[in-house]
Amino acid sequence: MSTLEERLLVTGGSSGIGKSIAIECFKQGAFITIIARNENRLMKAKQEIEKFSVNDKQVVHTVSVDVSKDCTYVEKVLKQAQEKLGPVDMLVNCAGTSVNAKFEELDAGRFEQLMAVNYLGSVYPTRAVITTMKERRLGRIVFVSSQAGQVGLFGYTAYSATKFALRGLAEALQMEVKPYNIYITVAYPPDTDTPGFQEETRHKLLETKMISEASSICQPDHVARIIVKDATQGKFSSAIGVDGHLLAILTSGMSPAFSIADAFAGIICMGLFRFIGLYFLTSFNSIVLRCMVQKEKSGKKD
Repeated sequence: MSTLEERLLVTGGSSGIGKSIAIECFKQGAFITIIARNENRLMKAKQEIEKFSVNDKQVVHTVSVDVSKDCTYVEKVLKQAQEKLGPVDMLVNCAGTSVNAKFEELDAGRFEQLMAVNYLGSVYPTRAVITTMKERRLGRIVFVSSQAGQVGLFGYTAYSATKFALRGLAEALQMEVKPYNIYITVAYPPDTDTPGFQEETRHKLLETKMISEASSICQPDHVARIIVKDATQGKFSSAIGVDGHLLAILTSGMSPAFSIADAFAGIICMGLFRFIGLYFLTSFNSIVLRCMVQKEKSGKKD
């Protein structure tokens, strides 16, 4: 963090990547406010984060609110928090959930639920802090997307759509707020060993499992360190690992480049990486086809 007085607000901060980001920033002297729905989990996370303090002035505050419901209420609660604790220097939108199932097997309500939590759950907190950031001409906003927000994957028709939406929001918002010295970062973490991932794995489709097994599972503290570093440096895209960086270049499109060197490297490498990307896409399709064949054979045996 830039100073010991920096104030950080993390949604979804009671577990997973959100909690790890809060810990990483607390280690660097920040003042932390974590937001989640479950008060018991919030208090446990608060006690865990406090163990990493580096000075006596640091505090960890908690706010229990569902950031995906009632924009007016979310703005009111976060405004009250800022009046008490001071304006937010950095907002990390990490609240999210996932569902893995075939498109036609998903109830329409699940699409609505995921869009509310994963997308609107980032819109509402951002609206609550953006005006003050503009007035101060200072701020950072992080949207935690996913590699499934860069490329659509089998079983993630509902989830991928919400994570793609965050990128569109971030790109448009960066154009609006950059003149106010506000920087946007979109993070694209891979599969990460969090409680949410463990729960999802229990019901994951075979095709999705086989695609996921093509890459390793990251630890949340490792992911958090990279996201915090990239955000504080003002990078628009935050990728993890070699696969993540390749995917970021492949899907960069018109996203803001961090430097001229990054933009030039992207242009030079695009042709090669496009070829590689098509190869991986073909490989994923082959995995899906193999799964279908296996299921058909199993069905005939039964």
